[in-house]
Amino acid sequence: FHVEGAMTFEPPPGLMVSVSGIRGRVGEALDPLVATRYAAAFGTWLRAETGRAPTVVLGRDSRTSGPLLARSVTAALEAVGCTVVDVGLAPTPTTLMAVRHHGADGAIVVTASHNPVEWNALKLASGAGMFLDADQAAAMRSHVDAPGWQRWDGVGHREVDGGAVERHIEAITRLPYLDLDGIRGRGFTVALDCVRGAGGVTFPALLEALGCDVRGIDLEPDGRFPRKPEPVAGNLGELESLVRETGAAIGIATDPDGDRLSLVDETGRAIGEDYTLALATRLVLRHRAGPVVTNLSTSRVVEDAATEAGAPFFRAPVGEINVARRMEAEGAVIGGEGNGGVILPDLHHTRDAHVAAALVLQLLLETGSTVSELVASAPAYAIVKDSVARPDGPLAPAYDRLAAELDADVEDRQDGLWLGWPEVGRWLHFRPSGTEPIVRMIAEAPDETQARELVEAARAAMDES
Repeated sequence: FHVEGAMTFEPPPGLMVSVSGIRGRVGEALDPLVATRYAAAFGTWLRAETGRAPTVVLGRDSRTSGPLLARSVTAALEAVGCTVVDVGLAPTPTTLMAVRHHGADGAIVVTASHNPVEWNALKLASGAGMFLDADQAAAMRSHVDAPGWQRWDGVGHREVDGGAVERHIEAITRLPYLDLDGIRGRGFTVALDCVRGAGGVTFPALLEALGCDVRGIDLEPDGRFPRKPEPVAGNLGELESLVRETGAAIGIATDPDGDRLSLVDETGRAIGEDYTLALATRLVLRHRAGPVVTNLSTSRVVEDAATEAGAPFFRAPVGEINVARRMEAEGAVIGGEGNGGVILPDLHHTRDAHVAAALVLQLLLETGSTVSELVASAPAYAIVKDSVARPDGPLAPAYDRLAAELDADVEDRQDGLWLGWPEVGRWLHFRPSGTEPIVRMIAEAPDETQARELVEAARAAMDES
C-alpha cells in the first residue's frame, strides 16, 4: 500500500542518478532516507518484473558509511516484500557472482567505487548479475514515488551468506586459462595495495591460493583510504616503493570495491591502468579466438593487442553495462574498460580485478617475460586525461564546434563525442561523467604534446559555450 496523495519525491541537489547507480556525498545528497526510497523502488520494480516476492543479494565495500546505508537498504527491501541475502563486506564482483549462485532476482552493492571517502552509492544489478541498463534504470525509477510497501504479513526477511568470498576465489582458480601448478611453482612475489577497501578480504586469499608471496600495504578493510582511491598511476607511489623494496615481480593495486586493477612493473614503475586489460587480452587470445570489446575512452594498447591476434575489436559507450551488453551481442571472449576493469565472460559479465590479476600472472608465466618487457613489446602512446565542471546547458553545441574544427577521420557520437585519426594513432573523447558533475576530456597520441593539444582544443570548445 502507499499513501494516496503523497508528495512527489525530489532527489536532493548533488545526487547523481544514472546507470552507474544512485551516488552522492553522505549526509548531503545521500542519506538513509534517500537510500531507503531508491532501495524500495528497486524492490518494487523487481516484484513487478518477476510477479513474485523477489530475492535480492546485498553487499558493501569498506566505507565507514557502508553499514548504516546497508541497514537502510535492508529495511527498505524487506518492507516491499523482498528476501535479502546479505554477503556483508565483499568486493562488487564477489557480490554479483552471488546473484547467480542464489538464483536471485537482483542485487544492490553499497559502494561508490573510485569516488573519495565522503561519497557512497547504491549500484543496482539485475538477476543476470549485471548492472541495470538505461531502460531498466528508468523503469526502476518510475517506482520511486510509490513504492509497494507491504502489510505485516507480506514483509520480507534477511539471510546471511558467509561463503561468497570463498566461492569467488574457487571459481577463479578453476578458469581454463590458468596453469595452477605452473603459477604456484613460479612463486611470484606480489606487492599488493588494497587501499583499505573490500579487496582486503579477497586478494590476499586469492594470491595465496595462486602460490604467491604477498607483500601488502593497506590491506585492512576499514574504509580509511590512505590515498586517493582511484588506482591511477599518480596515486600509487607507496606501491611503487614497496615493489622496489621487496623485489616483487609485480605490484597490483585495486580500488575500494575490487573491480578495477592497476599494475606496477618489476622496476617499481606504475604503467597505467589501461595496460591491465591489454595484458589480460593478450593472455586470453593466446588460448581462444574471438572478439574484444572495450569503451570509447580506452587506450589503443587494447586495440593493438586484439589486432596482433587477428581478433575483431569493438568500442562501446563508457559504463560497465554498455560494454557488457556489447560483449554479449558480439560474443566477445574478453572485454572491459581502460580504467583497469577486466570482464571475462567465462566467469561473469562483470569487471573483476581478481580475474585480471590471475590472467596477468598467467601471462608472465607463459611468456617468461617481465611486466616491463611486455609493455615494451607493443607500441607506446601518451594519454592525457582532464576535466572541467559540467555546465548547466547542453553540450551538443560544443561537440559540433569541436568536430568542425578538428575534422577527424572517424566521428562517433554513441557517448558524447569521439574523434579518431587511426592512421596516426590519435583520438579524443569528450563526454559528461556519469559518476561526477564534470565533463571529461581524454586524448591519446604517439606523444604527450599531441595528446595535450587535443585536450586543449576540447577545453576551448567548452569555453565558447
